[in-house]
Amino acid sequence: MKVAVIYASTTGNTEAMANAINEACKASGAEVVFGTADSADKAAVTGCDVILLGSPAMGDEVLEDTMEEFYTGIEGSLNGKKVGIFGSYDWGDGQWLRDWNDRLTNAGAVSAAEPLMVHLTPEEADVEQCKAWAAAAIK
Repeated sequence: MKVAVIYASTTGNTEAMANAINEACKASGAEVVFGTADSADKAAVTGCDVILLGSPAMGDEVLEDTMEEFYTGIEGSLNGKKVGIFGSYDWGDGQWLRDWNDRLTNAGAVSAAEPLMVHLTPEEADVEQCKAWAAAAIK
């Protein structure tokens, strides 16, 4: 199984989530393509069996700019692909993840797992939740 874990992070919170997700994917025996949205190879990512994407909520609950750009670049290649999304937030109620999930559905992606969000810095319980989410997403 080949899994992509691609994220954007401004404060390190979504990066901490991505690191936990990456660790869980590797522990399951998956081959992982891991990196940031501003440096990820779109072809390598869309060639994976499962794609896990992370972005913090920005501004009025929108994707971080580099993730928006990356996602827009692969959106047309997601039909039938298993994709999961995750991210951290400070305010709001998760609208950025619901909007992103709607975009994934409209692109024809198959949900790997329910969107995962963590408020601010992931605590130990949140890290464990990220690992469990990843394990479920790649089954």
